[in-house]
Amino acid sequence: MKLWEGLSGDLNYNVMFSQRGVLNLCHSPAEMEGALQRGNAMRLNGIDAEWLELAEIKRRVPLLDTSSHVRFPVIGGLLQPRGGTARHDAVAWGFARGADSRGVDIIQNCEVTGFRREGNRITAVETSRGVIAVKKIGLAVAGSTTVLAEKAGLRLPIESHLLQATVSEPLKPCLDMVVTSLVYHFYISQSDKGELVMGAGLDGYNSYSQRGTLPAMEEVIEALVELFPAFGRVRQMRKWAGVMDMSMDGSPIIGKTALDNLYLNAGWCYGGFKATPGSGWVFAYTIAEDRPHALNDGFSLERFATGHTIDERGAGPTPGYH
Repeated sequence: MKLWEGLSGDLNYNVMFSQRGVLNLCHSPAEMEGALQRGNAMRLNGIDAEWLELAEIKRRVPLLDTSSHVRFPVIGGLLQPRGGTARHDAVAWGFARGADSRGVDIIQNCEVTGFRREGNRITAVETSRGVIAVKKIGLAVAGSTTVLAEKAGLRLPIESHLLQATVSEPLKPCLDMVVTSLVYHFYISQSDKGELVMGAGLDGYNSYSQRGTLPAMEEVIEALVELFPAFGRVRQMRKWAGVMDMSMDGSPIIGKTALDNLYLNAGWCYGGFKATPGSGWVFAYTIAEDRPHALNDGFSLERFATGHTIDERGAGPTPGYH
């Protein structure tokens, strides 16, 4: 979070980072207990977290239906006040411009078609625009991870699934925080242009299609009109699907591989974008030092072979975990 807070200044590029707060709704006592446990763990580690009672949620998000007539009535929620949103393309352009200014060559429209190996090392990357000799390789390609790893002779504990999202026509400002619901598999926020940005859960099958599907969109709209009845007549402008690289325990893989000079940053599931500055920092350390940083030591690929998987989906390993 601290890296995000200073990112625009570090890159000299406005990534449109907005700390509007992220509210995770709870709909049952069991869900509330889990949220309180997570919030306490966050606070013990110096992370902002605040439990909101129903009356406070109603005050802060007046358009949310907090009545008992919905399918899953809201009973409270966990708020991270410093959380929020960033503009995804601005972040990509900011990092690209920052890398370019530091001497990094960025080659666009250049497909990786294969790797050349000598023993346990990769000596060159074959691309659609020629062969590039290499000393070290960092693999950070999200949903395409398994495809490229297979070209290098690696089989990974990762599946690729579609995660869909949609945006509405622009509206005047009416929602000033991110609202999520695990029960509804739904999140919503309002962009700087006034669009309602909404997302669904994963499709239940492996795919690389990047096309939206009607059942997922039906689920999104059902959740929208049930939680926010006032948005029932808002028109949708577009929808899309992104390919998620889903690890088998829900936590990322950041570290070395079986090949001596190939390093992996993958398996981020839903959380890859939000982790961009932090994961990039420890990944750069891992590549430069040829060993993991203390912060990503527990996210090794070997954990799937030894059975030491991480049981805190998306939250990270316990300090000192190996």
